[in-house]
Parts: sequence; C-alpha cells; structure tokens
Amino acid sequence: MVAKVSLNIIIVGGGLGGLAAAIALAQGGHRVLILEQATTLTEVGAGIQIPPNSSRILNKWGLGESMEKVAVLPRAVVLRRYSDGKVLSTQPLLPFTQEVYGAPYWHVHRADFHRAMVQKARDLGVEIQLNSCVVKVDFHAPCVHLKDGRVNTADLVIGADGLKSFCREEMMGRPDPPHLTGDLAYRILIKTSDMSKHEELAELVKNPVINLWMGPYAHAVCYLLQGGGLYNIVLLCPDTLPEFVNIATEDAQEVRDFFKDWDPRLSKLLNMVHEVSKWRLQNSTEMDTWLHPAGKFVLLGDACHATLPYLAQGAAMAVEDGAVLGGLLGKLEDRSQLGPLLATYESLRKKRTTRIVQESTHQRDVFHLPSGKEQEDRDRILLADERKPSFPNKWRDLEMQNFLFAYDAFAEVEAAWARLKSEGTIL
Repeated sequence: MVAKVSLNIIIVGGGLGGLAAAIALAQGGHRVLILEQATTLTEVGAGIQIPPNSSRILNKWGLGESMEKVAVLPRAVVLRRYSDGKVLSTQPLLPFTQEVYGAPYWHVHRADFHRAMVQKARDLGVEIQLNSCVVKVDFHAPCVHLKDGRVNTADLVIGADGLKSFCREEMMGRPDPPHLTGDLAYRILIKTSDMSKHEELAELVKNPVINLWMGPYAHAVCYLLQGGGLYNIVLLCPDTLPEFVNIATEDAQEVRDFFKDWDPRLSKLLNMVHEVSKWRLQNSTEMDTWLHPAGKFVLLGDACHATLPYLAQGAAMAVEDGAVLGGLLGKLEDRSQLGPLLATYESLRKKRTTRIVQESTHQRDVFHLPSGKEQEDRDRILLADERKPSFPNKWRDLEMQNFLFAYDAFAEVEAAWARLKSEGTIL
C-alpha cells in the first residue's frame, strides 16, 4: 500500500536494519535518505542465518530471487555433544519451514545479504550518502547535523545506527555504551575444497545442516555458505579480550588449545587455520521507549534491542522492525497520524524483541552447561525428544518455534491498522 501523504525520511545507519526500513518505506511511497558514516558500503562478519520470519519479508519485497542465488538451504539444525559429536537433537528445516511456515530458512554471507539489500533500496530510489557522520540530532525540527557541517532536515528521523548508537545516546541525553555479556565469538571461514581432502570431514561438506556442538562454558556453530564453497565456523567462549578491545586477530593456537578435548572433527578443522578473528559480544539493556516525545524520531534494530546471537534472530528482528514501521507508514493518510503510528510500531515490536533478547541469553546458559547433573538432564530430555515447554532445543520447542518462525510482519500491520481505525485512534 502507498501512503496518501509522502514524507521525507532520514535513516541514520546503512546496515541491514536501516536498509530494511528504507526498502519498506520507499515501497510505501516515502522519500528516503540514508546517512552512513562509513566511506564504503560494506558489512563485516561472515555467515548469517535468515529464518522464515525474515525470509518471508524479503520474499514479499521481491528479494527472493537474488537471495536464492547466494544462499544455502540447511536441511536441519543439529545439536551435538561436544566431546564426540553425538547427535542429541535434530530439528528439520528443509522442506519443513517452507511447508509449515511458508518461507525458507537461508544461510548467506553477510556481505552478500547486505549487497542485495543495498541494490533493492537503490532500485526503489533510496538515496544513500556515505561519509556522513551525525554529530547532533534536533528532535523537534527534526534534523541531523553532520560532522562536515551539513544539516539535513526531514519529517521523520530513524536511528538505525547499531549497538553503539549515537542516536540512542542523543535521545536518552546521556552516554549508553554497549554492555559486556561475558562472551566472545571466534569467526572462521574455511574453503570446503580443502575440507574435502579429509575423509572425516566429508559429511560436514556433503550434508548442509547447522551443526551446533554444546560443551562446558562454550559452543560451536558451523554451516555452509556461498553455494557450499565455504564453511562458516563460529566458536562462542568466555570473553578474554583486554578492556577497550572489542575485535582482535589471534593465532589459531588459542582456539585449538580451548577446544582440544572437543569432537576430533572440530580439532581437524581448527588445525586447518592459522589466524582467527575474535569479536567481543555485547548487547544493550532494555529501553523504556524507542520514541522521542516530540513524535518525529524513532529507533530501530540493534540501536534499541541488541541481542546475543544464540537464537540467530538479531538481523531478523531488524528486518521485522523495518517491515512493520514501513508497513504502518505506508498507511499514512494525514500527517497527524504520524505520532500514533510510531507509537503503534513500538507497541507491536517492543514486547516481541524483549522476549527474543531474553531467550537468546537464556539459550547461552543451556548451551554452555558444564559437565554434571544439569547437563545430563538436558541431554536426556533432548534425546527423549520430550518437546514440552522449555525444551532445551528452542528451534524444536513447539511454542517457541511458532513464536519465532510464524511471525508475519505484514499481518501484524493490517491487524493494527484495523484496530486503530475501529477504536477511533486514527480518523
């Protein structure tokens, strides 16, 4: 649907969340300018998972074909015992998510995902200005002041500038740095052509699944990328980075030493690398509100609900945010409706994102149980496939799976709009 009133909208931040909002808003008939402080449009990191609640949106936006070209479709998520790789629980994904939830589960390289989103935004007429560092936000005008002296004015400003959000701190009127979670991630990419030379690694290459090894105080997540040409390895461990150092490069011996008693296949993989990148995992505390009281500014994505990655929902939540915000503003009939629609966006999104953030942190505790009775009970429940509430495999917990995968941002928007109209909140 295209809004009857077209707004000039500034989005601060050209990451996945900012691009999602830009695509949805442009499709709704609004004029969108993205201000990105980087000098080039790139995404750091390696693999990213796109669950059905997110792929459903991308398909609706017409991105399905471009995503399919760069994606791998995993057959299942497989939870394993750390020491020997014994399978404890399996949740089918292909063709399960398509059949049950009407959308695929994809793996892509983050840079490929970002590139597809940038192209779609530009095709829709979104303007992207690089080297645009915001140093002040006037919430009443609204306008943003840039480091080089430029001032950009709009009808609405959206802060989508990530975990270390300047916009969030401006709105709160105080510093609000990211919070330490106590975890870090080692990120590794290996060519599957190199893996195929080793017989014991052949299954990992031939069988496209998400392999997740659970062990004491750590876990490992591995899956195929780029048509099966790369193997993405993420090792989650206690944070050992020095203060004020959030990303570092380390000799691979550090991870080999930590995981020396794990599945021999992991050891084999780690013997194939010489250098690893090390990322501190941080998040944010829940905010009272994402909206400025002036009614012309709102936050989105990691800027207001950063999470640990243990449910693979961080980017998906940002895409959902963009779809809901863009969908609501695509209904705009009069400028007086902007405030109520922004409040509706927050009310639709805040409870859901809060639960996902909390459940992601709890999943860390499930994955990282030390050897002992709790771990034995967890493994027993997984092996018995007792899919009762709080089942340790959240992707197989019936209620949680449905909560995550069945979410339909477009249906949420339609229901909310009908409710606003019936209540007389929007005339």
